[in-house]
Amino acid sequence: MSAETYRDAWGIPHLRAATAGELARAQGRVTARDRAWQLEVERHRAQGTSASFLGSGALSWDRLARRARLADTARRCFAALEDKDPETAAWVREYTDGVNEGLAACDAPEFARTGLAPGRWEPWTPLAVWLATHILFAGFPAKLWREHITAHLGPDAVALFATDGPGTAGSNGWLVSGERTVTGHAIVAGDPHRFIEEPGVYQQIHLSCPEFDVVGLAVPGVPGIAHFGHTGTVAWAITNAMADYQDLYRERLRRTGAGVEALGPDGTWHRAARHTETIHVAGEDSVEVEVIETDRGPVIAGGPEGLDDGTPAALSLRYPPRVTADLGFGALLPLLRARRVADVDRALDAWAEPVNVVQAADTEGGLLHRVAGRVPVRATANRLRPVPAWEPGHEWTGWHTPPRAGLTDGVAVMANQRGPATPLGVEFAPPHRADRIAALLAGKERWSAADMPALHTDTHLASAGPLLDLVTALDGLGPGAAALRDRLLAWDRHMDADSAGAAAYAAVRGAVVRHLAAHPALAPAAVPPAYPEVLQPWLALVPRIAYALEHLLRAEDPYGIDRAEAVRAALEEVAAEPPAGTWGDTHRLAPWRALPDTSGSPEPGLSGDHDCVLCTSAVPGLTDRAARGPAARYVWDLADRRRSGWVVPHGASGVPGSPHHRDQQPLWLGGELAPVVTDFDRLTKETDD
Repeated sequence: MSAETYRDAWGIPHLRAATAGELARAQGRVTARDRAWQLEVERHRAQGTSASFLGSGALSWDRLARRARLADTARRCFAALEDKDPETAAWVREYTDGVNEGLAACDAPEFARTGLAPGRWEPWTPLAVWLATHILFAGFPAKLWREHITAHLGPDAVALFATDGPGTAGSNGWLVSGERTVTGHAIVAGDPHRFIEEPGVYQQIHLSCPEFDVVGLAVPGVPGIAHFGHTGTVAWAITNAMADYQDLYRERLRRTGAGVEALGPDGTWHRAARHTETIHVAGEDSVEVEVIETDRGPVIAGGPEGLDDGTPAALSLRYPPRVTADLGFGALLPLLRARRVADVDRALDAWAEPVNVVQAADTEGGLLHRVAGRVPVRATANRLRPVPAWEPGHEWTGWHTPPRAGLTDGVAVMANQRGPATPLGVEFAPPHRADRIAALLAGKERWSAADMPALHTDTHLASAGPLLDLVTALDGLGPGAAALRDRLLAWDRHMDADSAGAAAYAAVRGAVVRHLAAHPALAPAAVPPAYPEVLQPWLALVPRIAYALEHLLRAEDPYGIDRAEAVRAALEEVAAEPPAGTWGDTHRLAPWRALPDTSGSPEPGLSGDHDCVLCTSAVPGLTDRAARGPAARYVWDLADRRRSGWVVPHGASGVPGSPHHRDQQPLWLGGELAPVVTDFDRLTKETDD
């Protein structure tokens, strides 16, 4: 037997092979069958060549990918992997060989639409895909925002606006020990929050060979199961730790007859690496990009002549894999082979990027709650803002030891809040999701796997409090605004799709955000500096106000802004033109697609909101549509893996027209899970490869 492919009722692939290498090849092959177009898009994004078929809208990303040297870093990391861990390198090669075999036989309709043919994957391509997927996870552009808002409002404004920014990704996760379950065995559950894409960013898969038998959520284009897996005897899951592990340096650059030089902290000029690359743009002229790298790292914005607006600035990015030539892929095979929590723990000692909070449990009662990943030791200033490359004291001097934590009353909750990763980060998510999950878990002594979807889909919005407090205190309103106030105060604070109260609250909240953004004290910050377009979401004023609204409404004397008057004006505005329907009428899914959807199917209305456990993030003041949300949900039962469940927003197949392209969406919308099936006798055999 080389490899066998089976499918369950949801089209999820279950693969069986004689060796780990053959299984990796089969995983690459079936991923290419199911997600050929997605793999092509991710390969181009990782290489900085996506504008060649997506047009000028992808140019800013391609520039960043080229200037940050993502593909070159992946090549370096793979070369180091071959040297230090040849077994894992060979396993990754098997995967890419399988991808190329699958792509050669694919018939995804998007290739015909674009006139493209699938490109070839190299052994380093999965590392480039992983790096491109996570390069913005640490939110280094937030340092540009802190500098920007400080310039307009002073240093105190940094804390006032500190919250989960518009470009970051988070997750919910919780670990319930056996003392708190009906079976006496632990449960691990949660849902990763990412930008919702179609096809989805996670692939449900089952990998079985004599060495291991694992179900979990894979990242298409990357072998193994990195983030969420269950081997039968141990299960693990992660959330974003919100750690700060990337630095921005302000560079002083000058041109010489030989190239470019950068001023170093020793007070002398040092030769910088420099070359040019050409980005092809569909329907337009090609664009040349100057790629410069100093001793700190690649220059991602500006250059010797400054930014596009003439501002004399250049920014270099220092990120761990570029420094260490290690992306953490050495953890992937040991994770698949894990049998106990101790095995997961050892595997994650090799983890690099992104930095995660991990929870794990095994059938013998072992529990794990730790941070995994590489965070450099350096000056506090590095973590807060871009620092001058020409001044000493901003170098990296080692690596933090990842913190660990325990459980409280048999439970551990992770939702990007301040927790074990606090010493490693600057900004964290508000505590509402974590507090709500903990409160719900405290409400019952014993839990089962079947109970968990009720937590996944909880819609209580604790962050509504500050705005509603101001609404309560208002008087002298017009009749319509007074009636609206009474409706809001009677609302149950649940962001349900069928709730008219939630729609009214969202409309008032959005109007308050817009009024605050237009205030003379804040309006000047609406003009961002001339950094690349791909970094602009972190510099946009309206989203920043929206996500920091609690702080702005509670702070003492914030720059002379009369919050009560802003809320009054918002109430009168919404009362004059109230929302006609429910929250789900405007709060609709807005998935990212590389190509426009031609199906004509309307996107569904959603329950939830940014600070709900059901985190479906709109941008108040800008749009009610949700581009971010649960990219998957999972429940790992350590008593019996067959009682576990999972779901993704769309389906197992990325091929339009497939019966499994969107068949899980009703489950996802309804808060249900598909059963995890691991018995091959209950599956339908598809191929012998």
